[in-house]
Amino acid sequence: MDPKQVHITMKFLGDVSEKSAHEIKDALSGISCRPFAAKVHAVGAFPKPSYARVIYIGAHPKDAFNSLHADVEQRLLPLGFKSEKRAFTPHATIARVKRVTKEQKMQIESAIKRLSDVPIGTMDVTTIKLKKSTLTPAGAIYETLKEVHL
Repeated sequence: MDPKQVHITMKFLGDVSEKSAHEIKDALSGISCRPFAAKVHAVGAFPKPSYARVIYIGAHPKDAFNSLHADVEQRLLPLGFKSEKRAFTPHATIARVKRVTKEQKMQIESAIKRLSDVPIGTMDVTTIKLKKSTLTPAGAIYETLKEVHL
């Protein structure tokens, strides 16, 4: 995975029309969250390490990310985007697990547990970006449609 492609998704929007994309850009322009320092910390898995389908790196502080996520959710509600039912977990997906043997599954679970409390680095959260993703056989290609400075 190209490190430049790694990102924390605040909200997945799915397929949107060009008209909706313009409305989304306008809505996101009003984000009121302040920039904050974040720690990239720990490897985890969804739905759980013993049944990993997505492998991720977590991000903290959760309260700052949750506040930003809530702001994004609130700004998109009037456009017909429903609030996510699941609790928001700030993370960057680093791998997807598809077909694995029982042995590989155990190796993945062991590696996730070993890395579950490893500090990885820090970053400054100063912008959010509306991204368009195009799926290709080589993976997703992301294009920035709008960048909002916090």
